[in-house]
Amino acid sequence: MRFFGAGLAAAELMTCYLGLETGAYRALADAGPATPAELARRAGLDERMAREWLEQQASAGVLRVENPGQPPERRRFGLPPEHAEALLDADSPHWIAPLVVMPMAGMASVLPQLVAAYRNRTGLPPSAYGEAMRSGQADLNRGVFRHHLAGWMARHLPDVEARLHLPDAVITDVACGSGLSTLTLARMFPLARVHGIDLDPASIADARRRLARSSLGDRVTFAVQDAAESGRDGGSMLVCVFDALHDMSRPVEVLRSCRRMLAPGGAVLLMEPAVAEQFTPQPADTERFHYAVSVLHCLPVGMSETPTAATGTVMRPATVRAYAREAGLDTEVIDVGHLFYRLYRLRPG
Repeated sequence: MRFFGAGLAAAELMTCYLGLETGAYRALADAGPATPAELARRAGLDERMAREWLEQQASAGVLRVENPGQPPERRRFGLPPEHAEALLDADSPHWIAPLVVMPMAGMASVLPQLVAAYRNRTGLPPSAYGEAMRSGQADLNRGVFRHHLAGWMARHLPDVEARLHLPDAVITDVACGSGLSTLTLARMFPLARVHGIDLDPASIADARRRLARSSLGDRVTFAVQDAAESGRDGGSMLVCVFDALHDMSRPVEVLRSCRRMLAPGGAVLLMEPAVAEQFTPQPADTERFHYAVSVLHCLPVGMSETPTAATGTVMRPATVRAYAREAGLDTEVIDVGHLFYRLYRLRPG
């Protein structure tokens, strides 16, 4: 029954992906409950397909049907406000849509390539996963950056946070992806200069487009750069690596570069999955999620280059300490009480 439940959940996630990508959820949220014909007109869909999707979504508990006893063409289906918030409101801390997009559009689409990667021991580069995975990863952490990062900094790194409010403070955001974290840091610290670097050209192109739509001017820069190869020497009061070290082929080399980037008194701040200290065959559901993501994405990406540390998403605190120690950094583990993440403050040893 557990496998049946997992298969059912996977299939229902696919139908939710359809609702997001076709605009069906948005049409229901913006204009209210609809019959199949009304939804088909609003979203530009086939009426028969719209009816099947509406009935399926009601059976899954995502939509509510007002008049189930009416003939199929007269039934009206609505999207409850709390479900609309979770699916459509990117500013809400309850936004869950990236967890629909990432597995369905980002990971499922590369399964044949993953089979080959496992057999050929080659890993799979980030570019193989495409735009859906790239945007899904960025959006997954949007709520963390928007709703939690400032408070975490103030509570757990008050000395660094205070110095970042001084003129000409410098922050380097390593593996910045599409720049959401970089731009958040720039808004948090309006006197600071913030540099985002990533080795993926497509992600940096996305970041520069985000910057162009912002009002942050020339305080923010983005560059295609492999942090394991080189780094800005000194000058950064804060060097961040958010939810990325476990993906890297050479994490120790990256941390060495981060150490070189630091100004006196500065710190490296990692955000990584809040997994248990040790393996257990019955982990929390969040760790089950991290393991699945590791099998499907993070470990293959980390093994797409050689040499590789082959870390994977489930990077436990002991592994972080070992990498940091080898890079000449001391580690402070910070429990922020978040379901998915913990912080690590690293300082030159």
